[in-house]
Amino acid sequence: MTLVSDLIRRKQTDVITVQSTTDVASTVHLLMTNSIGGVPVVSAEGVAVGFVAERDIVKALESNREQTLRLPVQQIMRHPAPTCGAEDSLRDVMARMTRDRLRHLVVIEAGRVAGVLSVGDIVKYRLEQLETEAGVLRDYVAAQRAAT
Repeated sequence: MTLVSDLIRRKQTDVITVQSTTDVASTVHLLMTNSIGGVPVVSAEGVAVGFVAERDIVKALESNREQTLRLPVQQIMRHPAPTCGAEDSLRDVMARMTRDRLRHLVVIEAGRVAGVLSVGDIVKYRLEQLETEAGVLRDYVAAQRAAT
């Protein structure tokens, strides 16, 4: 059984977060600079209090274009943050993301933010699994043919 922690450890990147008082403009800059779709919003103690994604920013811009970039992210973030545990099964997390139409989950390990799991991370992992399975099946078929 594959766990969320297996995927998070493979990413080997630092978790990018923002404080609730960070302005939207700075958050947009972080998203663009790091080519990511969202960031956990954390308290001073490092506890996830929300999540801000591109969609949240676009929604805020649509309703209040003039002020949005100056707002603190706490005013546009989703709260509480959509989270999962590092020891949750990937199968359960995939089902939840599909059911709840989530693109990102903040991964919590020992009460702290350990990473962000995205739909893209899961798709990449599943493609690698399928390629491995196809290779094994090709090898098996080739071995069977050679044996006859």
